[in-house]
Amino acid sequence: MLTACSLTFSHQQVLEMLGLRCIMGDLRGGAALLQNLRRTFVSSAVLSSRWRLAPQDRLPQARFLSGDRDSSVSVAAKMKLRTRLLVTLLFGGGLLGVWWFVHSEKQQKLRQQRVEQLRQVALGQGTFSLMDHTGCRRTKRDFLGNWVLLYFGFTHCPDICPDELEKLSTVVATLDRDTSLPPVQPLFITVDPERDDEAALARYVKDFHPRLIGLTGTVEEVKHAGRDYRVYASAGPKDEDGDYIVDHTILIYLVSPDGLFLDYYNRMKSAEQIADSVRKHIKNYAAL
Repeated sequence: MLTACSLTFSHQQVLEMLGLRCIMGDLRGGAALLQNLRRTFVSSAVLSSRWRLAPQDRLPQARFLSGDRDSSVSVAAKMKLRTRLLVTLLFGGGLLGVWWFVHSEKQQKLRQQRVEQLRQVALGQGTFSLMDHTGCRRTKRDFLGNWVLLYFGFTHCPDICPDELEKLSTVVATLDRDTSLPPVQPLFITVDPERDDEAALARYVKDFHPRLIGLTGTVEEVKHAGRDYRVYASAGPKDEDGDYIVDHTILIYLVSPDGLFLDYYNRMKSAEQIADSVRKHIKNYAAL
């Protein structure tokens, strides 16, 4: 009866009852009462804790279900975003492709127009037909596809022509050492065909680069070749020995594989400067 009733006793009442039993000398009963009370309090605490924890036990499941719904919504949103991005990329890529095609066509037309303009104003558009120092007929067509360094002069020139041809030979030799470059063909066209026949040219060109080709012809053929490059040449008065000096344009011409003039170099340009310029032209060359 005491154990059952103790569920309704307060702590103060229990202590008073325990003290009363102890005073009466029933220590064994007090000990038993204390043990029963401990069991009762523990049982009550466990029961209370179970009832308190039960609602919390249900919370993780609720959170889990809510997390599933949020995760599904997040996945669907990501899928929509990816779809929109894909459509945007495809549409943008199509527009970019159309723009690139139109731009390329426009640039191609502009390039063709520029080429035609260059052809109209470029030097060396004509052709020539001359005899080389070995007695073979050479035309401009024979040198198409090759880079050419061209100089107009004459074999009786006392100093300027030998110096320029020596410089031209040095440039060609320098470029030959660069294996990434195509060979450059050196040409020498006389402006004094009356004295510079094939034999005279043969004796003259052997003192310069071994690939140097000397060209001559009739007076009219030589004038025609010089006219294409706007070369000025005028023979001076003869002395008592019949010797004379020819006043002429002193330039080295760079001719592209298309057979058109690209650049020129005067006496102030060194061999190193000319070689650097020719190298850049070759590297940046675009066939017309």
